[in-house]
Amino acid sequence: MAESRFSGALQITNLDDFITPSQECIKPVEYKKKYDTGAKIKIQSKEFMEINKREPEQLEKVEITLADCLACSGCITSAESVLVSQQNQEQLLRIFEEKKTQQVASDESGNIKLIVVSFSVQPILSLAERYDLDPEDTALRLAGYFRELGADVVLDMTAADDLALLESAKEFIKRYNYQQEGLKKQIPMLASSCPGWICYAEKTHGSFILPYISNTKSPQQIMGSLVKYHLSKLKQVLPENIYHVTLMPCYDKKLEAFRDDFLN
Repeated sequence: MAESRFSGALQITNLDDFITPSQECIKPVEYKKKYDTGAKIKIQSKEFMEINKREPEQLEKVEITLADCLACSGCITSAESVLVSQQNQEQLLRIFEEKKTQQVASDESGNIKLIVVSFSVQPILSLAERYDLDPEDTALRLAGYFRELGADVVLDMTAADDLALLESAKEFIKRYNYQQEGLKKQIPMLASSCPGWICYAEKTHGSFILPYISNTKSPQQIMGSLVKYHLSKLKQVLPENIYHVTLMPCYDKKLEAFRDDFLN
């Protein structure tokens, strides 16, 4: 298997779906034609001028709203259709079957020694509501199902959620004290757990807003670190020999798992 830079959950070899903030938005926008006689567009001093038979007119800057950005299937997740189609239940079942016969090679050497499944709270609650079950009963049923499929360890992400909240609180206090002492202006502190929001902030506001976004890892990132660098020691398994699957409430969490920024 080719070398992969990612340690996320279900992954496609050599696929980096993150598009850096320097690349432009591809969302098509409506252009209102003002003149029936035709016109030319001229670039002058980094400004776009529309030249018609009357007089040159500077074109207005196109603005993309948050709703537009999050609803778009372009630059935020250009290969999301590939991720959704490839990282599905068929691939997961294949991994379980191949792991049983020790035919899946890890990135470095040897085979996958440990399959870990982590549950987020939101899918548990959604499934409990859908099938009219108690949330705890739903979690136990899911854990039993994945253990039957071949998962070696099944975990819930409550601890990761709690750690994320504690770290966010510590970071806020630190930022507040810095601002009170006149060292840095880092208030308000904006949440950073939503991959769609982070991508929107990077592409639309850039350096203006990034200093205000929390540096705390999301629960999925924290869980990945706990599994790869703490559970691996307890189980005496190399991190690269652990196959970590997360059950999350949003497709964009797949993109978060693939970003280089979050490799521990």
